[in-house]
Amino acid sequence: MGTLYLVATPIGNLEDLTHRALRILREVDLIAAEDTRQTRKLLNHYQISTSLISYHEHNKRARLKRLINELDQGDVALVSDSGTPGLSDPGYLLVRAVLDAGYQVIPIPGPSAPIAALVASGLPTDSFIFLGYLPRRAVERRNLLDELTEERRTLLAFEVRHRLREALEDLETILGPERQVAVCRELTKVHEEIVRGSLRTIREHFTAVEPRGEFTLVIKGAPTGVRWDESEVRAALRDRMASGLTPSEAAREVADKAGWKRREVYRLTLEDT
Repeated sequence: MGTLYLVATPIGNLEDLTHRALRILREVDLIAAEDTRQTRKLLNHYQISTSLISYHEHNKRARLKRLINELDQGDVALVSDSGTPGLSDPGYLLVRAVLDAGYQVIPIPGPSAPIAALVASGLPTDSFIFLGYLPRRAVERRNLLDELTEERRTLLAFEVRHRLREALEDLETILGPERQVAVCRELTKVHEEIVRGSLRTIREHFTAVEPRGEFTLVIKGAPTGVRWDESEVRAALRDRMASGLTPSEAAREVADKAGWKRREVYRLTLEDT
């Protein structure tokens, strides 16, 4: 009876493949790869000739029976395009099916973009939430962020370059302009860059600079200070709107300081008009 190995592969720098991962990729009978073309480049670099089969989002269910049958004959390795398989890719479905069928699943640890970004961010690492890719649709993304306004753990998320600016705008609007963030670009690659600062300054940076490459966002959790009571929030809103801020601007600024959700504060502005 074979074993399914979950093999972490480099997220950029090919030197990050471990000795154990190399051995497993050489010894297994079959490698299931999210993108066989990408994986073939890695295998060629290390002169590995193990057979490849595709396993990705669009064929994951059709491939399950074939891969489980392969485990009757020998060992199989699962790899993603880069990093650790099973994170934000279809690996979970295969792992669950293999376990249900009674086979062993063994992780081969190695590179992971979320963890690399987290430990280099300068933000708290003791407790965190991994969100995967932020929702593509703006409404869904904003709803998710609204739910996380009071979350005190560090937030980790992936984002693609053509949605980065919109995502940063939503983050600033909902979580507040002073919330700290680290935007990690092209980790372990030639053009690796980590930009750290407030959401306002990071949003301004990427307004001026065209986003390129792959991004991992690390966002500080909500402040742990005392939550303001409603009378304090209303008084702060009146002061800010009297100074010329719009209800939306006032709600965003007060929510960031008061430990309230922005939509809750904005609702108070509507009641006072």
